[in-house]
Amino acid sequence: MTTTLWAVADLHAAVKANGPKIEAIQPSDPSDWLIVAGDVAEKFDLIVRVMAELAGRFDTVIWAPGNHELFSRSADRYRGREKYAALVQAMRELGVHTPEDTYPVFDGVTVVPLFTLYDYSFRGAGMSVDEAVSAAREKNIMMTDEFAIAPFVDVRAWCWDRLAYTTRRLSRIEGPTILVNHWPLVQEPIMRMRWSEVALWCGTRHTRGWARRYNARAVVYGHLHMPGVTTVDGIEHIEVSLGYPREWQGTPRPTAWPYPVMEAGA
Repeated sequence: MTTTLWAVADLHAAVKANGPKIEAIQPSDPSDWLIVAGDVAEKFDLIVRVMAELAGRFDTVIWAPGNHELFSRSADRYRGREKYAALVQAMRELGVHTPEDTYPVFDGVTVVPLFTLYDYSFRGAGMSVDEAVSAAREKNIMMTDEFAIAPFVDVRAWCWDRLAYTTRRLSRIEGPTILVNHWPLVQEPIMRMRWSEVALWCGTRHTRGWARRYNARAVVYGHLHMPGVTTVDGIEHIEVSLGYPREWQGTPRPTAWPYPVMEAGA
């Protein structure tokens, strides 16, 4: 049997109808690896429980957090950066690779889980961040991030910290990579969304050249709930999201799910 590197994202495990889909995420061989590109759930205990189940099925599991993992309420024990740090520790206890750990190597290819957030730079030309967010609010287009993440942390500053930290680590990698992030690294997939204002919460322009610069064979992401493959500069950017039942029920997927990113020895 071959060893396969599978990928999923946007499991949204709190949604009851997604349960059988999550249960169906199984290896073809005990040696298989799994990428989970964010949005497992919102509540800390549920995130850990789902990741523990997946870690028990696959030889190696790699996790990159999404925005839903960061959602908090004022009464929660962990919020903002503290919640991320607590999740990283919980993943380590499960043996799951995080963006803070040594990057694992799959058949000679370094698999790099990223955590970059967003900085509102996917906004209209000439608009300030406040103007762009206000314009979205006027159209009743507002991501939950503004109520469940932004009150507890300066998201733009955190994004910029993550960009600086991550580029330092990426610059030390030799050889080919597979880059894994919850948010897309390029803007092309975002431009296909129905409401352009949502782009504000979908990444940062500063990751635009990462795939080429860091020798990516592929980029794996989620967030948009528009699974498929977009080729940019000859590199496949693969969205592997499940999403919500209204999005996947009765709708043929354009790609396999879980998505087979790579096979060992292929």
